[in-house]
Amino acid sequence: METEKLSTEDRDILLKVARQSIERAVRGEPKLTLSVKDYSALLQRNGASFVTLTLNGRLRGCIGTLQAYQALVLDVREHAILAALEDPRFPPVAERELAAIKIEISRLTEPKPLSYQTPQDLLQGLHPGTDGVVLRLGYRSATYLPQVWDQIPDPADFLSELCLKMGTSADTWKKQKLEVSTYQVEEFSEK
Repeated sequence: METEKLSTEDRDILLKVARQSIERAVRGEPKLTLSVKDYSALLQRNGASFVTLTLNGRLRGCIGTLQAYQALVLDVREHAILAALEDPRFPPVAERELAAIKIEISRLTEPKPLSYQTPQDLLQGLHPGTDGVVLRLGYRSATYLPQVWDQIPDPADFLSELCLKMGTSADTWKKQKLEVSTYQVEEFSEK
């Protein structure tokens, strides 16, 4: 990862911001007030993040952005709330679930285009376990964080599942030239 790593303190702060933001949102309380200038330089800098929620080891919500457009501390607050309340795959997190929800934060590098000529080139250009992958075809797009390689370790299967997530057939990556980008993450979670 080409960016400066977050300190343990910064990671703890982001996890606390995510936790407090989720709890307040689920309880219908006002959004956690943050003054960006009160945080470290890295947390003030524009950053892209995904916030993943799990409940008993199963996905419960995951929302984020690929493009850095606001201070990282604000980005984490926003995506924590969205992961808890707005992930279309799940009902909103209920207050009774809060104590058992585990929060994971992924801080993303800027996605870089992956140039390839053939489906085989594409497979060889991926770094399983390291690369997050973005596929685009027209107005459709989908991404998997690098952590998804743990569940789908085979690059061909990974691309097929990502095509399905994008709303196309599983073999689209074999039949059409897609716009492909990769990124890396700095991932950390609650203990």
